[in-house]
Amino acid sequence: MAQYFEVHPQNPQQRLLKQAVALLQGGGVVAVPTDSSYALACHLDDKSAVDKLRQIRRVDEKHHLTLLCRDLSELANYARVDNKQYRLLKSATPGPYTFILEATREVPRRVSHPQRKTIGLRVPDHQCCKTCWNCTARRCCPPR
Repeated sequence: MAQYFEVHPQNPQQRLLKQAVALLQGGGVVAVPTDSSYALACHLDDKSAVDKLRQIRRVDEKHHLTLLCRDLSELANYARVDNKQYRLLKSATPGPYTFILEATREVPRRVSHPQRKTIGLRVPDHQCCKTCWNCTARRCCPPR
């Protein structure tokens, strides 16, 4: 069943975001505004939700998925980053860029690329994402 929320772009309503978080925690897939477009998102730890997301997007397990991260410190949990990469990431984030990086063991295998062991990571600069990360369910908006 589809549900539509009209969220204010600069001042998102907490009530609506909490409803969206509840959908994510219940295994749902949501469309989230980011700085460049909308992204489909599901809970990182929910295998059936990830499968549902892949089915909606019509992609197989070899297609890169992207994790939405709150900031660079969270990004470091999911990717191995050297000093040169970190400087580049720091200059370009938050923003509309997705970086394909070597995945750490924190990333479930079902969302990383099977042969390359890489993952797409992004730190969006959109108020809806920032507000959502300030809610009590910190891992509510990971990937696309």
